[in-house]
Amino acid sequence: MRRAAAAMMAAALVASASGISMAAGSLAGSVGDKRFPPPLAMNAKDQCRIAYNAYVAAGGHSAYATTFYTRVRDLYVVCGKALNAPSQKAAEDAAMRNCQGGLKKWRLNTASGGCAIAASK
Repeated sequence: MRRAAAAMMAAALVASASGISMAAGSLAGSVGDKRFPPPLAMNAKDQCRIAYNAYVAAGGHSAYATTFYTRVRDLYVVCGKALNAPSQKAAEDAAMRNCQGGLKKWRLNTASGGCAIAASK
């Protein structure tokens, strides 16, 4: 009787442990914490769309930053991503640096409101 009870307890422990590991699994395919809808072009070859898709597909802590306000006359969207960082905060910091670097590289004004984190996980 004791052996049967011990076997059932062991089976329950294994089942609960496997459930925990599945819950803490990969973040791949997750949009994560979406703060605002990023402006994405309909063109599948657009660099910001490619960056956003890579962010969603990433399995670790990642972030996607973009210009969050685009006026019609600005006609540009700048973005940055960070994939599989050690933490969500580190990913957000790196994505912001990448986005802000794009504003400086192309010498764009900040009439679009600058960069902000659109989503992170």
